[in-house]
Amino acid sequence: MSNLLRARRTVETLKEYHPPLGDREGLRLDFNENVDGCSPRVLQALHSITAETLNKYPEREPGERTVARHLGLAPEQVLLTNGVDEAIHLIAETYLEPGDEALIAVPTFSMYEIYALATGASVRCVQAGEALDFPASDLLKAITPQTKLICVATPNNPTGAVATREQLLAILRAAPQAAVLIDEAYIHFGGESLLDQVGQIDNLFVCRTFSKAHGLAGFRLGALLASEGQMKMLRRVASPYSVNGIALTCLGAAMDDHEYIASYIEQVLEGRSRLEEFYRERKVPYWPSQANFVLAYFGDYRKALVEQMRERGILVRDRNSDPGCAGCVRITLGNRLQTERLLRELQEALASIGFTAQPRPALAAKESQ
Repeated sequence: MSNLLRARRTVETLKEYHPPLGDREGLRLDFNENVDGCSPRVLQALHSITAETLNKYPEREPGERTVARHLGLAPEQVLLTNGVDEAIHLIAETYLEPGDEALIAVPTFSMYEIYALATGASVRCVQAGEALDFPASDLLKAITPQTKLICVATPNNPTGAVATREQLLAILRAAPQAAVLIDEAYIHFGGESLLDQVGQIDNLFVCRTFSKAHGLAGFRLGALLASEGQMKMLRRVASPYSVNGIALTCLGAAMDDHEYIASYIEQVLEGRSRLEEFYRERKVPYWPSQANFVLAYFGDYRKALVEQMRERGILVRDRNSDPGCAGCVRITLGNRLQTERLLRELQEALASIGFTAQPRPALAAKESQ
């Protein structure tokens, strides 16, 4: 029996990410997607695809030049990836070894921890405080000579909190030996970007996604941005064909439609304000968000609310298992009509389950795990 093939011990004990992908009919306000859809120009670009587009291996360099032009970077500083997930994976594989340490402020996107652990590195999770804001000072104190990766999402998922520019720069200065990944997946909706520092600070890595504001979640397209020197190392690890040709064909059309993107962002920000006002009027504890969603506390009514909303054809995300988020539900915002429907159904759902606002219990003392 000892000769049977087994995965590495690190893999056998690895945490699993289980997105709720089954039976998801209805208005999907649970995945932070652009539920308004992509730009009409993208659909037009799809019609231009021919058999010759599909029978060739994709070339991402033209797409990287397009992204570089839009972001004010050199093409050598841009690597297109299969979603932000691949960008995180590449950084972990490039810079982490067994015995190294990764620092992650939680609650946040769970794939940071999973990809770091898969390399055999250890992970220290720095818990956010009562307000679930970015724990900058605690994270700075947690940095050691063994810290080789620090992951910060700003705006953060699932809280919508942001790290300030000063906080991010302080972390970069404090850990020159570490790759510092700033995940700006939700930057179109709030927060301060460090894009202008790409290439100026050697240990800075910024990632962007086209799944949110651009509405291309189904294409799995992201961008990793870094100095030219570090990018040479990342490209050694990256697959040459991880980004598909259809996504590359449509990328320029998605980025060029500034009017569509601006309109969508405007509607999301308006909806976010209305949802937060809805919570304030009903004394529902919530966390002010700079993303395209809002996290709120429903306590003992959480599970019933998620199910009641599903019965009404609206999917919302149960975040009860996230560190510090017991009893919480996250809801994504869409266009104006979708927000109208959300608020109407949410009010009726709360009434149907007999909801009474509850004060959120205090968090246990913060610990770095």
